[in-house]
Amino acid sequence: MFNPLDNVALPAETQFVSDPAQNLADIRRSIEGATREAGREADAVRLVAISKTFGRDAISPLLAVGQRDFGENRMQEAMAKWPELRDRNPDVRLHLVGPLQSNKVADAVALFDFIHTLDRDKIAGAIASEMAKQGRPLQLFVQVNTGGEVQKSGIPPADTATFVDRCRVVHGLVISGLMTIPPASASPGPHFALLAKLGRESGVARLSMGMTGDFETAIAFGATDVRIGRGLFGARTTGM
Repeated sequence: MFNPLDNVALPAETQFVSDPAQNLADIRRSIEGATREAGREADAVRLVAISKTFGRDAISPLLAVGQRDFGENRMQEAMAKWPELRDRNPDVRLHLVGPLQSNKVADAVALFDFIHTLDRDKIAGAIASEMAKQGRPLQLFVQVNTGGEVQKSGIPPADTATFVDRCRVVHGLVISGLMTIPPASASPGPHFALLAKLGRESGVARLSMGMTGDFETAIAFGATDVRIGRGLFGARTTGM
């Protein structure tokens, strides 16, 4: 039977230039140290390994040493590489960290366990409908555009609490947390502090913020989910 995903080019299997398993151990130690320094519980922070553009050879060493949370930003790539990996590792938790189009909602609900990029009323309604249809409750994060960047997705900070409330009341969604990506040229601390404030105002428990270059700062401001790719896999040479 023809499968349209058969012709999807997977990321090259030799893109990474370092040892992902050793990098994971180093990152985990840094997370533990930052968490301890912030006076938080040892298990307060979840590490999401951002495996976008990396193939099975890069991912498998992390699976072998117990990493179970992985993030992808493109539906087609995730659908091409994760079903096989998940068959062998059924306890893997997949996080969608890229924009979600309305025509991909059914696939996203079927494949992912977390969506970090909920940012539109239309998508909220579609996710609610698909979760009910498929009987798959996902954990959802509302993306907030803390930098007000026109090229970036996300709810304006001033609209965050209202949007979270609408997701709950109108669509019947349980919102687990908020997510942000600070502007590349800005100091991340104020953006993390803003997201933490918006989280308190919105009554959510989790904050998805912090990447390879700033996750320790994010933890100091209350991050519960840090999204790390380059620090684990090395520099990407293809894709975003």
